[in-house]
Order: sequence, then structure tokens, then C-alpha cells
Amino acid sequence: MAGGSAKAKPVEVEVAGHTVRLSSPDRVYFPRRGFTKKDMFDYYLAVGDGIMRALRNRPTALQRFPEGIEGEMFYQKRVPARGVPPWIRTAKIQFPSGRSADELCPADLAHVAWAAQMGTVVFHPWPVRGGDVDRPDELRIDLDPQPGTDFADAVEAAGEVRGLLDELGATGWPKTSGGRGVHVYLRIEPRWTFTEVRRAVIAFAREVERRRPDLVTTAWWKEQRGEKVFIDYNQMARDRTIACAYSLRANARATVSTPVTWDELPDVEPDDFDLRTVPERVAKIGDPHAGIDDAPWDISPLLEWADRDDRDGSGDLPYPPDHPKMPGEPKRVQPSRDRDRKE
Repeated sequence: MAGGSAKAKPVEVEVAGHTVRLSSPDRVYFPRRGFTKKDMFDYYLAVGDGIMRALRNRPTALQRFPEGIEGEMFYQKRVPARGVPPWIRTAKIQFPSGRSADELCPADLAHVAWAAQMGTVVFHPWPVRGGDVDRPDELRIDLDPQPGTDFADAVEAAGEVRGLLDELGATGWPKTSGGRGVHVYLRIEPRWTFTEVRRAVIAFAREVERRRPDLVTTAWWKEQRGEKVFIDYNQMARDRTIACAYSLRANARATVSTPVTWDELPDVEPDDFDLRTVPERVAKIGDPHAGIDDAPWDISPLLEWADRDDRDGSGDLPYPPDHPKMPGEPKRVQPSRDRDRKE
């Protein structure tokens, strides 16, 4: 082709017994790093065991960038009825609005490879499995640093989370968010509804806040949080999702939400883990979350704490704005705009 270079031809790759066709493999997806679509595709194959541990049989929303991270972005929550491989599996989920969708439900690594071919950079799984989409088997604690705080503060808050989990006899599995935050996951028995598991997370977060009010907040309204780490309890509300373990993040550095050990956490930085370094890390040390499925936990102690808090006058907290008003939920009015608020 005169005056320019020819586009790279599509390639076909065998993944988990299926053929996945990778088009435009040389398209640059992360311009600052020079990483291409093929680099991204190869990355997801290299971390296959780990990302499947995070995604297997979970309804998953796809954050897609067909032209790379500096191009158009959209969330795909519905797998089209036509034009997809016949082996693609889906699960029907219901949104807070009452509407439903058939979301991608990865049964094997070929599903991840297909999604990467479609320009998926970030994978957002639900905390449920396709066999029971209304009862979470994963409890997520999202430690979100607010303005004036940073990753080091989130790590310190994670240490408080770990201590409380130890007292409860529960095992938490930490990972970087790929940004400034820290996530701690627990496998739980799939016996409770989203409402109940969210209630349990609120009770847990309040207990951490009581112990470290100088560091941690559960305040939903930003104007009330201050320079603290917010425990985002609404990440356990229906249809709220977090980038999964080993998912790339859509930033210039091509960072990865990366599982770490508790001993490692105080010494790492988010930029330590990216598209290039994480496959090398996995090849060397394996997956720090390899045992996450071994011992699901009974959240009954947290529900007892929630009952105690209710009796003491600390009831529910606001839901996200896209949720219908829930029984017992306080007003969704920013405190500074609440004319009925008693000073």
C-alpha cells in the first residue's frame, strides 16, 4: 500500500477448544505504552487461570473500547442474539429497574478471549454465579480513598479490615484496584439476597469506622466524608460491579487489578502491576488468590451486628440513585440541601 503500511491480517487462535478470530491485532490500544490489541489479547491468555477464577460462571458486563482507550467507550450488558459464536454462554440477570438482560457468563477462557477480540478492556462481573443470580457468593469490600488521601491510606484501612476479619474467623483476599484503591473479597455461602449481603457489608464497615474514625468513613454523601477512606458498601447493591482480579484498567499505564498477599500489600504500588509485568509475576509466583474458593464463609455474625445497629438507631444507608426507593432507606437528599434536616 503506497504511502502507508498495510494493516495486519486477522489471526485465528485456539483457546479452550474454540477458535477465536482476532481482527486488527496491530491496533494500538494503550498509546502511551504502545500496547496493541494483540498485546491485550495475549495478556488475557497469559493470566487465564487467575481471571477465570474471578469470572467463571459469573454474569459479566464488558467495558469496551473498539478503537483503544482514547476512543469511544461503552458498557455492554447484553450479548446480542445474533452474530456471536454458538458456544458463548449467557446468564439472565435482572436490573433494579425490573428489566432483564442476557449477560456474558464465561464458562472458559475462550469467552474472555472473544470479549478481548471485541475490544473489552475491563471485565465487570456480578458477585453471583449463573446458577443462582439472586444470591451472592462473593462479598466485596471496596476501600476508596477520598480527596486528600491516597493508596497508602487505603492500605492502612485494609489492615484494619484484615484485623476485624481475623477476629471473625473469616479470610479476606486483597487486590489492588488498578488505581488508588484496595479491594478485599470473601467467598461466602450463597444463602442470602443482595439486600442481606449489602446489610452485612454496612455492619462490617460501621465496625471498622468505629475503630478508626480518623481513617475510615461510611458516609454516602461526599460532602460528609472528609479526607478519609470510604468503604463503598453500595458495591454490594444489585447491578453494581467492580473490575475483577486480573482485569486491565482503562488508563494510560495499562494497570491491572492485581491479587496480592496480605504481607505484600504494604510494600506495593498500583503502578507495579500492568499488562507487561503481571504475566511475569503470575509465571513466577502463581495466583495469590488460588485458595479463594476453598472455604465459603457464613455471614451470620455480620447480620447479627446489623440487627444490633438497627436497635441502636443506625439503620439502612442510601442506595445508588438508579435503584428504586427501598424499605427503611433514609432520604436521598444531600445533607446541605435537606431543608427538613435537624441541626
